[in-house]
Amino acid sequence: MLKNFEEQFIHYCKSVNFEINQNQIEVIKKLQNYFEKNFKSSFLKFFSKEFNKKSFYLYGDVGVGKTMILNFFFNMIKEKKKRLHFNEFMLNFHDFVHKKKDKKEENIINLFVKDLKKKTSLIYFDEFQVTNIVDAMILGKLFDNIFKENIKIILTSNIKISDLYKDGLQRDQFKPFIKIMEDKSIEHELIIEDDYRRSKENQKQRFFFPLNQETNFNINKFFRKITKNKKLQSKILDIKSRVFKINNFYEGICRFDFQELCDQNLGAEDYLEISKYSNFVIIENIPQFNEINSNQQLRFITLIDIIYDKNIPIAVTANQNLDQLTSSRSLQKEFKRTVSRLYELTSKDYKL
Repeated sequence: MLKNFEEQFIHYCKSVNFEINQNQIEVIKKLQNYFEKNFKSSFLKFFSKEFNKKSFYLYGDVGVGKTMILNFFFNMIKEKKKRLHFNEFMLNFHDFVHKKKDKKEENIINLFVKDLKKKTSLIYFDEFQVTNIVDAMILGKLFDNIFKENIKIILTSNIKISDLYKDGLQRDQFKPFIKIMEDKSIEHELIIEDDYRRSKENQKQRFFFPLNQETNFNINKFFRKITKNKKLQSKILDIKSRVFKINNFYEGICRFDFQELCDQNLGAEDYLEISKYSNFVIIENIPQFNEINSNQQLRFITLIDIIYDKNIPIAVTANQNLDQLTSSRSLQKEFKRTVSRLYELTSKDYKL
């Protein structure tokens, strides 16, 4: 039974040798309140204004511990729950729509949410962002129905609610969603100066650079080590009648060139399917990004988000150190998160 989040969080931080920060403790106290208003039975809560707050929205800069805190909270909750990448959630929705295409939009949304209600009472979206105009146009009605069914949502993001889908196409039609989220959310900014993913524990053990003979030797040596006694297979994925072949597949260890993953017209659906069969991923020849290859950069950002969400360790090669990877102007904020996650993913412990 959850009695005191703060005590349990402090105990958890000490057990994993994690520095305790007062700003994070403040978030834990707010989560305690959110939990008591939404998950504990009480007659008095119906008279509380905060009972109406079905969502907890935690935002802040990269690497400040947002994911760690909400992971802690999510793992403590004993309700029916789902942790999903937002792209995965929307793909599930669009698949549902396709199967029910003879129904009206309002009826489809209602049917989808009713089905969702049977499976979960809490949804967790890590690093929530909206970049797709199709998703942006539907989110208001979708989330409105979710909250009406008393399904709770917890989210992390790098930006505050009012800045979601900023400068996006037809943003006026997205504003009802912002209003719903502001009305239904406890919104809190977590401010910490340091990026924990860049700590001494995350020493880029598997980030190989520059692109030269020595790096090529080192990544091949590492690859031979982790694939020892594993068989080379040719893995062919059928993704809605699209075929994607993993040429270097060793019983869950996948080795790709950047071009294979990001120069092709692939998206979240493809990366999610690849992640199902991967327990370690190597990505070689990551380029410098600019306005010319911003589409490839956006795919790479999506790919790393999914790999991170699925907790898959990686090794990568590039011509520059992590801190020297460049970005297109339009994706600088998103890419800052990607670089931070690369620190962690290339240092994460792995068992094969």
